[in-house]
Amino acid sequence: MNFDKSSALFTSKEEMTFIGHCSVSPLYSKAADIAVELLRAHQQRGGAPILEVYMEQLNELKAHTAVLLRTQPENIASVKNTSDAMSMVANGYPFEPGDEIISFVQEYPANFHPWRLQERARGVKLKLVSNQPARADIPPSTIGSWSMEELESLITSRTRVIALSHVQFTSGYAADLRQLGQLCKERSIDLVIDVAQSLGAMPVYPEEMNIAALASAGWKWLLGPIGTGVFYTSPAFRDKLQPVQVGAETMVQEFDFMNLDWNPNPTARRFEFSTSPIYLVAALATCIREVHARYGAEAIFQEVLRLQGIFLNKLDNPAFKPLLFEGPHRSGILSIYCEELEKIKARLVENNIVCAPRSGMLRVAPHFYNTEEDMERLAEVMNGVS
Repeated sequence: MNFDKSSALFTSKEEMTFIGHCSVSPLYSKAADIAVELLRAHQQRGGAPILEVYMEQLNELKAHTAVLLRTQPENIASVKNTSDAMSMVANGYPFEPGDEIISFVQEYPANFHPWRLQERARGVKLKLVSNQPARADIPPSTIGSWSMEELESLITSRTRVIALSHVQFTSGYAADLRQLGQLCKERSIDLVIDVAQSLGAMPVYPEEMNIAALASAGWKWLLGPIGTGVFYTSPAFRDKLQPVQVGAETMVQEFDFMNLDWNPNPTARRFEFSTSPIYLVAALATCIREVHARYGAEAIFQEVLRLQGIFLNKLDNPAFKPLLFEGPHRSGILSIYCEELEKIKARLVENNIVCAPRSGMLRVAPHFYNTEEDMERLAEVMNGVS
């Protein structure tokens, strides 16, 4: 695969070496261009022309996200972030007192607090899979992985939902979504996945993996603007959910504002209950169309892993202990335990390299547009830390 890694498309390369795409990524340049163009159009015109562009851009986002996820556009909604989507799922799910949810003890808050709320407000039990350290030579409190065997042992006849991140944001441990989805299919459990740390860098196909719902922020691996996200629901799962946020765009009649009939849209459009930020939606649609749908998730992921491998082959400093996971548990995040985290952070700043420290670890997260030279330079700087 020939990737266009030019600084004309990824202008941050002119300012820094960015290898921290598990945090807030630099915005793809053409995404910034269209956002500014639409802001100017709004400034000059407003009114009906902007509303036409609004629907056009929403449809663009859904169409290209559907290609990325191998689904249909009617299963995709535009959201502001992962928390919005997970809150609509958790609050709308038809729980009964005594029902159970399974998650991970160190899950990301966006896919944890909405379920904890159900425990506090609706008599649902939240059961947590424990942490398994990734290495024997680092503190056991360091976030590592979780066990499928332990997860299975927590399932009972009252288990309704398993809610996890595809990739754990601290350690980089990836769930085997096909295995997890097959388990949920066999047990009639709804699988809800936060893909903020994988969508845009790894293959995610909800219908092949038996995922009932998934959501991602747009500003990490998707290279889009802050305040955007995408939200997938299967038709069967959507039918289970009660609306918890509603507005004109929830309803089939949408912009017929004098028609106040209760008629929720059967598609994922029902979750776009209010006006979406057209400039940001257009920017994210541009990223997915021109980058992710163009190259494909498999090719991007293989390039990310290749770049990680170049870095690991050059890294030669016993102070740094990579958390290495096998097979389907690899991800775009390569977390490295180091006791002198503040020292390496300072050295990276001196050398204008951006990674993403978190919870005592340095997260090395290259994207496809990083170069071999980027990875070798990072290793060289880290090798010089004593």
